Amino acid sequence: MKDVRFLCKRIACLFFLLQLFWAAKGMAFEVDTIAFGKGFNPLFGDGNLVRSGFRSSDLYNHGLFSSKIKLPSDYTAGVVVAFYTHDELDFEFLGNIRGKKWRFQTNLYGNGSTSRGREERYTLWFDPSKEFHRYSILWTTKKIIFYIDEVPIREIVRNDAMAADYPSKPMSLYATIWDASNWATSGGKYKVNYKYAPFVTEFTDLTLHGCAVDPLQEALPTSCTQKDDQLGGVNVTPRQQMAMKKFRQKYMYYSYCYDTLRYPVPPPECVIDQSLRRRFKDTGRLKFDGNQRRRSKRESRVSITRNNGNQDDV
Repeated sequence: MKDVRFLCKRIACLFFLLQLFWAAKGMAFEVDTIAFGKGFNPLFGDGNLVRSGFRSSDLYNHGLFSSKIKLPSDYTAGVVVAFYTHDELDFEFLGNIRGKKWRFQTNLYGNGSTSRGREERYTLWFDPSKEFHRYSILWTTKKIIFYIDEVPIREIVRNDAMAADYPSKPMSLYATIWDASNWATSGGKYKVNYKYAPFVTEFTDLTLHGCAVDPLQEALPTSCTQKDDQLGGVNVTPRQQMAMKKFRQKYMYYSYCYDTLRYPVPPPECVIDQSLRRRFKDTGRLKFDGNQRRRSKRESRVSITRNNGNQDDV
C-alpha cells in the first residue's frame, strides 16, 4: 500500500487502487451480470489489485450497461470516478470534501462530438462511499436513460433534429479513476491530496446486456436486432416518471438545456419544463433560493454572493 502511494506521488498521479468484484446475480432489468474475466480487460495495471481502469472486451451496438459501485471515502477532492461508454455516455463522480454532498454529472456526446457536450449536474441523496449503489445506462435506437438504483434520473428521446448528435456507433464500456484537480471540485479550487491515497473504488455485479459487434460489419445479425428490440421495449413507467421528476426538481443544479449563454437555442432533444426554467439562471445553474427569512440588505448581499459562488462549486 505504501508503494502505491509513493508511485502516485511520483508519476503524476493516475494510478489509483481499484478493487474489482463480481457475482452472478440478476437485477430489476431481468438480465444477468457477467464475470469480469469474461467481459472486461484492465486498462492499466495487472492482476486483481492495482488498476486505474477497465473496459469491456467488445464493442456493443446499443445495450444496458450497469454496475454496483462504491466510491472512495474520506477526502476525495479532485478525484473523478467515471463509468461510461465511449464515445460517449457518462456517469462522472466529481470528488468530495468531507461534510459536503456528493456531486456528479451525466453527459452525452454524439459520436465523439465533444464540442457539443450535454452535461447535467446533480447532488446525491446518499453517501456513495458508504455502500454499493447501482448505476445504469440504457442506450437504444430511440432513447437513452440513466438510472440510479433502477430509478431513472435522465431520459433523452431521439428525434430527427439530433442527427449525428445521437450516439449511433458501436461503443465499449469503460470505468476509470483519475486526477481532475484542474476542474472537478469547486471548479479546481480543491486539488487531489495524495496524503489520502490510495483512492479505492469498488465495482460489483457488472452487466453488459447488448450485442457484441464488429464495427466493420455492415449489417447487424438477427440476434442483435432482437436484442435491440428487447431493449427498446424498456420504458419509463408513470411511477418512474414521477420519481424522475422529483429527483430532477430536488437534486439537479445545472442543466445545459437552461444554459442560454451556452446554447441560445436549446438543443433539439431538450424538453423545457417551465417550472424548472424559472428556477435556473441564464447560466443553466440554480438561482438563489429566496425562500428564507428576511435579512438586512447587507446580510442578503453577503448570502447571495456566497450562494452564487457555491453554484459554481463543481
